[in-house]
Amino acid sequence: MVTGGGSLSAAAQQAEQLKLLGNFYFKKEHFGAAIDAYTEAITLCPNIPVYWTNRALCHRKRNDWARVEEDSRRAIQLDNKSVKGHYFLGLALLQRQEYTEGIRELEKALDLGRGADPNGYMVEEIWQELAKAKYIDWESAFVKRSWELQHLKEACELALTEKHFRDVSQMEGFIDQAEAEHSKQLLALERVFRGAAEADMHTEVPDYLCCRITLDILRDPIITPSGHTYERAVILQHLQKSKSDPVTREPLHPSQLVPNLAIKEAVQAFLDKHGWAYKP
Repeated sequence: MVTGGGSLSAAAQQAEQLKLLGNFYFKKEHFGAAIDAYTEAITLCPNIPVYWTNRALCHRKRNDWARVEEDSRRAIQLDNKSVKGHYFLGLALLQRQEYTEGIRELEKALDLGRGADPNGYMVEEIWQELAKAKYIDWESAFVKRSWELQHLKEACELALTEKHFRDVSQMEGFIDQAEAEHSKQLLALERVFRGAAEADMHTEVPDYLCCRITLDILRDPIITPSGHTYERAVILQHLQKSKSDPVTREPLHPSQLVPNLAIKEAVQAFLDKHGWAYKP
């Protein structure tokens, strides 16, 4: 007779075998068969988050975003620190053009991914998707702001023109003066709206927000004892080959790297203001 504990153990072992089978089918791009295998594993052990995220990935490959969302949410319920759960949920929400919620989930996945494995492939992949999402979100808002700005400008021009006609009718003998004043006001109006439009355009990323090695915008900045800031994954890779600061050549150990929270906040503020100017 098999005990209750033995039955659970047998079910867990069978579920793991089904997961491995699903992984095999996934690599062969037999996504339907992989989904079936993961589904059987879930039936046996429904409280294992990875089974849900594995199945969500298969649904993603088939562009079945409703099921991606369902499985991702279930994985997050089981483990709120599931990187893939938040990542896949973010992607599914973006497909529904729920940009605010989708971006929030991707940011959560990025933070969790950095904490778990700063050099992992998932961190770079999540960053790229987050960059695209924020750019699309900013671009959509930019188009709306541009239309509103143009509409406001036209309304102001119309109001100035109407005022000009009233002034001309009341300033007999001073028409030239009225024309000059009208032209002056239109030029001032043009400068104001041109400045507003330019302030909303993309801009170059300042040097101090870029990694000293790659010259790319910082994503996970750390600072060394010498005061130089680098991208965490890049400096760690450098330290595998050389045990010194790339700029000062002073001895440097990974334990001496400290998160540069000030620069991280500055990067986020810059990207929020300029529409994720780093377009992947």
